[in-house]
Amino acid sequence: MIEQAFFPGRAPIDAYGGGGFRFAEMSHRGSLLILPSGIYAWTISSMDKIREDDFEVVFREAGDIGFLLLGTGPVQIFPDPQIRAAFASRNLGLDAMDTGAACRTYNILLAEGRDVAAALIAVD
Repeated sequence: MIEQAFFPGRAPIDAYGGGGFRFAEMSHRGSLLILPSGIYAWTISSMDKIREDDFEVVFREAGDIGFLLLGTGPVQIFPDPQIRAAFASRNLGLDAMDTGAACRTYNILLAEGRDVAAALIAVD
């Protein structure tokens, strides 16, 4: 799941790799969940362990999110139909791509002022 927000709001991702991320002059080892309310540590380490419940906080903030970019690790992996259906039932977009592409896309959409959130699985 998630831990306490350690950065309020959203910030661009400055770097990724080595098992973590750099953003807002900070570094974090592990996966991230970036929501309107803040940037959180996310305990997910691979797509084979991901479940619908892992997105509960995303669903709570769905009114402030247009869609979620899901960084699936070193390669693109599409989430299970159950997860895709959970997003669709909430009229919340879900776009899965490898973590590098998700970071780059997130930065562009954030700069454009779009209502984007991201769930990013850390890569080496």
